[in-house]
Amino acid sequence: MVEANAGLRPGDIHVDAVARYLYFIRPDGTALRFGVAIARGTLYEPGTFTIRRKAKWPKWTPTEDMIRREPQVYAQHADGVPGGPTNPLGARALYLYQGNRDTYLRIHGTPYPKSIGGRASSGCVRMVMAHIIGLYDDVPVGATAYLYPAEDSIGART
Repeated sequence: MVEANAGLRPGDIHVDAVARYLYFIRPDGTALRFGVAIARGTLYEPGTFTIRRKAKWPKWTPTEDMIRREPQVYAQHADGVPGGPTNPLGARALYLYQGNRDTYLRIHGTPYPKSIGGRASSGCVRMVMAHIIGLYDDVPVGATAYLYPAEDSIGART
């Protein structure tokens, strides 16, 4: 638990992609801070999103882009992976939308806790299973998730 910056709305999520922390803002002016993993390379998408859906033990299906990019990894899962402890989305998932459009980005658990702190996913924000399970019930549908730019998109460009 840490002190939240003044003026942040309770129930919202802020992802500091440089430090690899997710902050959940609480009504008392504090925030719960969790380590996260973000997308590798240029797959991380900063922006402002709305959590329009939540799921326990969600089914996971790789996107067409994932299959096209790495068919040797993802084609075998084209029909999806049922929920369970080895599912890439883990125990819980928060679905990120822009307007009514599903971005296919998620904040979710991971069966790969060693990835936390790094750049590991194909676009999503990963959390340790126990952390997403603990956070899940507190995050309301309709909350805003702010994903701030990663280190490779900050600073002057030549």
